[in-house]
Amino acid sequence: MQEKNFDQELEEILIKEAMDKIKYKIMVMSNKGGVGKSTISALLAETLAIENNQVGLLDTDIHGPSQSKIFNIQEKLQANDAGKIIPFLARENLKLVSSAGLLEHENQALIWRGPRKAGLIKQFIKDVDWGNLDYLIIDAPPGTGDEPLAVAQMIPDISGIVIVTTPQELAVLDSKKAITFANELNAKIIGMIENMTTLECPHCKKQIELFGSNEEAKEASGIDLLGKLPFDSLLLKSIDKGSSFMRQHSLSSAANEILSIVEKIKVKL
Repeated sequence: MQEKNFDQELEEILIKEAMDKIKYKIMVMSNKGGVGKSTISALLAETLAIENNQVGLLDTDIHGPSQSKIFNIQEKLQANDAGKIIPFLARENLKLVSSAGLLEHENQALIWRGPRKAGLIKQFIKDVDWGNLDYLIIDAPPGTGDEPLAVAQMIPDISGIVIVTTPQELAVLDSKKAITFANELNAKIIGMIENMTTLECPHCKKQIELFGSNEEAKEASGIDLLGKLPFDSLLLKSIDKGSSFMRQHSLSSAANEILSIVEKIKVKL
Protein backbone atom coordinates (compact mmCIF):
# COMPACT_ATOMS: atom_id res chain seq x y z
CA MET A 1 0.00 0.00 0.00
CA GLN A 2 1.38 3.39 -0.98
CA GLU A 3 2.13 5.61 2.00
CA LYS A 4 0.69 9.10 2.15
CA ASN A 5 3.13 11.96 1.75
CA PHE A 6 3.19 15.03 3.94
CA ASP A 7 1.09 17.14 1.53
CA GLN A 8 -1.65 14.49 1.37
CA GLU A 9 -1.78 14.21 5.14
CA LEU A 10 -1.94 18.00 5.50
CA GLU A 11 -4.78 18.22 2.97
CA GLU A 12 -6.76 15.59 4.86
CA ILE A 13 -6.24 17.48 8.11
CA LEU A 14 -7.41 20.76 6.54
CA ILE A 15 -10.48 19.08 5.01
CA LYS A 16 -11.38 17.50 8.34
CA GLU A 17 -10.97 20.82 10.17
CA ALA A 18 -13.27 22.56 7.69
CA MET A 19 -15.90 19.80 7.59
CA ASP A 20 -15.94 19.34 11.38
CA LYS A 21 -17.47 22.83 11.61
CA ILE A 22 -20.45 21.67 9.53
CA LYS A 23 -23.12 19.54 11.18
CA TYR A 24 -24.83 18.09 8.08
CA LYS A 25 -23.42 17.72 4.55
CA ILE A 26 -26.03 16.90 1.89
CA MET A 27 -25.27 16.29 -1.79
CA VAL A 28 -28.07 16.87 -4.31
CA MET A 29 -27.54 14.91 -7.51
CA SER A 30 -29.16 13.39 -10.57
CA ASN A 31 -27.88 11.25 -13.38
CA LYS A 32 -29.75 13.28 -16.00
CA GLY A 33 -29.54 16.98 -16.80
CA GLY A 34 -32.54 19.27 -17.05
CA VAL A 35 -34.46 17.87 -14.07
CA GLY A 36 -34.14 21.02 -11.94
CA LYS A 37 -31.46 19.78 -9.54
CA SER A 38 -29.81 23.19 -9.11
CA THR A 39 -33.17 24.87 -8.55
CA ILE A 40 -34.07 22.35 -5.86
CA SER A 41 -30.62 22.70 -4.25
CA ALA A 42 -31.18 26.46 -4.03
CA LEU A 43 -34.71 26.05 -2.63
CA LEU A 44 -33.57 23.58 0.04
CA ALA A 45 -30.68 25.84 1.07
CA GLU A 46 -32.79 28.99 1.21
CA THR A 47 -35.60 27.31 3.13
CA LEU A 48 -33.17 26.05 5.76
CA ALA A 49 -31.67 29.55 6.00
CA ILE A 50 -35.11 31.15 6.42
CA GLU A 51 -35.64 28.75 9.34
CA ASN A 52 -32.66 30.48 10.99
CA ASN A 53 -30.10 27.76 10.26
CA GLN A 54 -26.58 28.70 9.17
CA VAL A 55 -26.34 27.26 5.66
CA GLY A 56 -23.69 26.92 2.97
CA LEU A 57 -24.40 26.17 -0.69
CA LEU A 58 -21.51 24.73 -2.70
CA ASP A 59 -21.98 24.67 -6.48
CA THR A 60 -19.68 21.93 -7.80
CA ASP A 61 -21.00 22.09 -11.37
CA ILE A 62 -17.71 23.41 -12.74
CA HIS A 63 -18.78 23.64 -16.39
CA GLY A 64 -22.32 24.90 -15.84
CA PRO A 65 -22.51 26.78 -12.54
CA SER A 66 -25.96 28.27 -12.02
CA GLN A 67 -26.24 29.18 -8.33
CA SER A 68 -24.70 32.64 -8.83
CA LYS A 69 -27.40 33.35 -11.41
CA ILE A 70 -30.16 31.99 -9.16
CA PHE A 71 -29.05 34.31 -6.34
CA ASN A 72 -28.12 37.23 -8.64
CA ILE A 73 -24.45 37.34 -7.62
CA GLN A 74 -22.07 38.91 -10.13
CA GLU A 75 -18.96 39.48 -8.01
CA LYS A 76 -15.68 37.56 -8.12
CA LEU A 77 -14.50 35.29 -5.31
CA GLN A 78 -11.98 36.89 -2.94
CA ALA A 79 -9.64 35.54 -0.26
CA ASN A 80 -9.06 36.81 3.28
CA ASP A 81 -5.70 37.55 4.92
CA ALA A 82 -5.32 33.88 5.87
CA GLY A 83 -5.68 32.83 2.23
CA LYS A 84 -9.16 31.35 2.72
CA ILE A 85 -11.87 31.86 0.11
CA ILE A 86 -14.62 34.17 1.31
CA PRO A 87 -18.10 32.83 0.41
CA PHE A 88 -20.70 35.14 -1.09
CA LEU A 89 -23.54 36.11 1.24
CA ALA A 90 -26.41 34.99 -1.01
CA ARG A 91 -29.20 35.58 1.53
CA GLU A 92 -29.44 36.08 5.26
CA ASN A 93 -27.88 32.99 6.92
CA LEU A 94 -26.89 31.60 3.50
CA LYS A 95 -23.34 31.52 2.09
CA LEU A 96 -22.51 30.48 -1.46
CA VAL A 97 -19.40 29.36 -3.35
CA SER A 98 -19.45 28.71 -7.09
CA SER A 99 -16.92 28.48 -9.91
CA ALA A 100 -18.90 31.29 -11.56
CA GLY A 101 -17.01 33.54 -9.15
CA LEU A 102 -13.80 32.69 -11.04
CA LEU A 103 -15.04 33.65 -14.51
CA GLU A 104 -14.09 36.89 -16.26
CA HIS A 105 -17.51 37.00 -17.89
CA GLU A 106 -20.63 34.82 -17.66
CA ASN A 107 -20.13 33.30 -21.14
CA GLN A 108 -16.61 32.09 -20.39
CA ALA A 109 -16.18 28.32 -20.62
CA LEU A 110 -13.93 26.37 -18.24
CA ILE A 111 -12.42 23.77 -20.57
CA TRP A 112 -10.90 21.55 -17.90
CA ARG A 113 -10.14 17.86 -17.55
CA GLY A 114 -10.89 15.71 -14.51
CA PRO A 115 -7.80 16.31 -12.34
CA ARG A 116 -8.12 20.09 -12.55
CA LYS A 117 -11.83 19.92 -11.68
CA ALA A 118 -11.11 17.65 -8.72
CA GLY A 119 -8.43 20.09 -7.59
CA LEU A 120 -10.88 22.99 -7.59
CA ILE A 121 -13.48 21.00 -5.67
CA LYS A 122 -10.82 20.07 -3.10
CA GLN A 123 -9.99 23.76 -2.76
CA PHE A 124 -13.68 24.62 -2.30
CA ILE A 125 -13.93 21.98 0.45
CA LYS A 126 -10.76 22.70 2.43
CA ASP A 127 -9.96 26.36 1.67
CA VAL A 128 -13.34 28.11 2.07
CA ASP A 129 -13.99 30.07 5.26
CA TRP A 130 -17.47 28.65 5.80
CA GLY A 131 -17.30 29.08 9.57
CA ASN A 132 -19.74 27.03 11.63
CA LEU A 133 -22.67 25.74 9.58
CA ASP A 134 -25.75 23.71 10.39
CA TYR A 135 -26.06 22.52 6.77
CA LEU A 136 -23.91 22.43 3.66
CA ILE A 137 -25.93 21.75 0.50
CA ILE A 138 -23.71 20.50 -2.34
CA ASP A 139 -25.13 21.00 -5.84
CA ALA A 140 -23.48 18.31 -7.99
CA PRO A 141 -23.54 18.31 -11.81
CA PRO A 142 -25.51 15.62 -13.67
CA GLY A 143 -23.97 12.18 -13.83
CA THR A 144 -21.76 10.01 -11.66
CA GLY A 145 -18.37 11.26 -12.85
CA ASP A 146 -15.52 13.40 -11.59
CA GLU A 147 -17.35 16.04 -9.56
CA PRO A 148 -19.76 13.96 -7.43
CA LEU A 149 -17.07 11.30 -7.04
CA ALA A 150 -14.59 13.92 -5.79
CA VAL A 151 -17.14 15.22 -3.27
CA ALA A 152 -18.03 11.75 -1.99
CA GLN A 153 -14.38 10.75 -1.60
CA MET A 154 -13.22 14.01 0.00
CA ILE A 155 -16.13 14.14 2.47
CA PRO A 156 -16.28 10.56 3.79
CA ASP A 157 -18.75 11.55 6.52
CA ILE A 158 -21.27 13.04 4.09
CA SER A 159 -24.67 12.97 5.78
CA GLY A 160 -26.63 11.81 2.76
CA ILE A 161 -27.63 12.21 -0.88
CA VAL A 162 -30.87 13.60 -2.27
CA ILE A 163 -31.69 12.41 -5.79
CA VAL A 164 -33.75 14.57 -8.15
CA THR A 165 -35.76 13.24 -11.07
CA THR A 166 -38.77 14.03 -13.24
CA PRO A 167 -41.72 11.65 -13.77
CA GLN A 168 -40.89 10.32 -17.24
CA GLU A 169 -39.54 6.80 -17.46
CA LEU A 170 -36.16 7.80 -18.92
CA ALA A 171 -35.38 10.17 -16.04
CA VAL A 172 -36.52 7.69 -13.39
CA LEU A 173 -34.39 4.93 -14.92
CA ASP A 174 -31.41 7.29 -15.02
CA SER A 175 -31.93 8.12 -11.35
CA LYS A 176 -31.24 4.46 -10.54
CA LYS A 177 -27.66 5.01 -11.67
CA ALA A 178 -27.34 7.73 -9.05
CA ILE A 179 -28.70 5.25 -6.50
CA THR A 180 -26.07 2.71 -7.57
CA PHE A 181 -23.40 5.43 -7.26
CA ALA A 182 -24.44 6.14 -3.67
CA ASN A 183 -24.62 2.46 -2.75
CA GLU A 184 -21.17 1.68 -4.14
CA LEU A 185 -19.69 4.56 -2.14
CA ASN A 186 -21.58 3.53 1.02
CA ALA A 187 -23.31 6.92 1.11
CA LYS A 188 -26.72 7.21 2.75
CA ILE A 189 -29.60 8.02 0.37
CA ILE A 190 -31.98 10.43 2.07
CA GLY A 191 -34.64 10.10 -0.63
CA MET A 192 -35.87 11.19 -4.04
CA ILE A 193 -37.58 14.41 -5.12
CA GLU A 194 -39.79 14.32 -8.19
CA ASN A 195 -39.75 17.66 -9.99
CA MET A 196 -42.07 19.21 -12.59
CA THR A 197 -44.80 16.66 -11.95
CA THR A 198 -47.87 18.70 -12.88
CA LEU A 199 -48.86 22.03 -14.41
CA GLU A 200 -52.05 23.83 -13.41
CA CYS A 201 -54.08 24.91 -16.44
CA PRO A 202 -54.54 28.70 -16.17
CA HIS A 203 -58.08 28.44 -17.56
CA CYS A 204 -59.74 25.38 -16.01
CA LYS A 205 -57.29 24.88 -13.09
CA LYS A 206 -56.97 21.20 -13.98
CA GLN A 207 -53.65 19.54 -13.10
CA ILE A 208 -51.84 18.37 -16.24
CA GLU A 209 -49.15 15.68 -16.05
CA LEU A 210 -46.38 17.13 -18.21
CA PHE A 211 -44.27 13.97 -18.44
CA GLY A 212 -46.83 11.35 -17.55
CA SER A 213 -46.30 9.13 -14.53
CA ASN A 214 -44.17 6.09 -13.92
CA GLU A 215 -45.10 4.89 -10.45
CA GLU A 216 -43.84 1.33 -11.02
CA ALA A 217 -40.33 2.52 -11.87
CA LYS A 218 -40.24 4.85 -8.86
CA GLU A 219 -41.41 2.10 -6.51
CA ALA A 220 -38.82 -0.25 -7.97
CA SER A 221 -36.06 2.22 -7.05
CA GLY A 222 -36.54 1.20 -3.43
CA ILE A 223 -35.93 4.64 -1.91
CA ASP A 224 -38.31 7.04 -0.20
CA LEU A 225 -40.09 9.71 -2.23
CA LEU A 226 -39.63 12.96 -0.29
CA GLY A 227 -42.10 14.96 -2.35
CA LYS A 228 -43.43 16.03 -5.74
CA LEU A 229 -42.92 19.58 -6.98
CA PRO A 230 -45.29 21.08 -9.55
CA PHE A 231 -44.13 23.09 -12.55
CA ASP A 232 -44.50 26.70 -11.37
CA SER A 233 -43.98 29.66 -13.72
CA LEU A 234 -43.53 31.97 -10.72
CA LEU A 235 -40.53 29.89 -9.68
CA LEU A 236 -38.98 30.24 -13.13
CA LYS A 237 -39.46 34.01 -13.03
CA SER A 238 -37.90 34.21 -9.57
CA ILE A 239 -34.83 32.35 -10.80
CA ASP A 240 -34.45 34.62 -13.84
CA LYS A 241 -34.68 37.70 -11.61
CA GLY A 242 -32.51 36.31 -8.82
CA SER A 243 -35.28 36.95 -6.30
CA SER A 244 -36.46 34.83 -3.38
CA PHE A 245 -39.28 32.50 -4.38
CA MET A 246 -39.69 31.13 -0.85
CA ARG A 247 -40.23 34.60 0.62
CA GLN A 248 -42.26 36.16 -2.19
CA HIS A 249 -44.51 33.15 -2.90
CA SER A 250 -44.57 31.43 0.48
CA LEU A 251 -48.25 30.45 0.13
CA SER A 252 -47.85 28.71 -3.25
CA SER A 253 -48.23 24.94 -3.55
CA ALA A 254 -44.59 24.62 -4.64
CA ALA A 255 -43.35 26.51 -1.57
CA ASN A 256 -45.52 24.37 0.72
CA GLU A 257 -44.14 21.21 -0.88
CA ILE A 258 -40.56 22.41 -0.38
CA LEU A 259 -41.32 23.07 3.30
CA SER A 260 -42.68 19.54 3.62
CA ILE A 261 -39.61 18.07 1.88
CA VAL A 262 -37.23 19.98 4.16
CA GLU A 263 -39.03 18.66 7.24
CA LYS A 264 -38.73 15.08 5.95
CA ILE A 265 -35.01 15.57 5.28
CA LYS A 266 -34.45 16.90 8.80
CA VAL A 267 -36.26 13.91 10.29
CA LYS A 268 -34.13 11.49 8.27
CA LEU A 269 -30.93 13.23 9.34
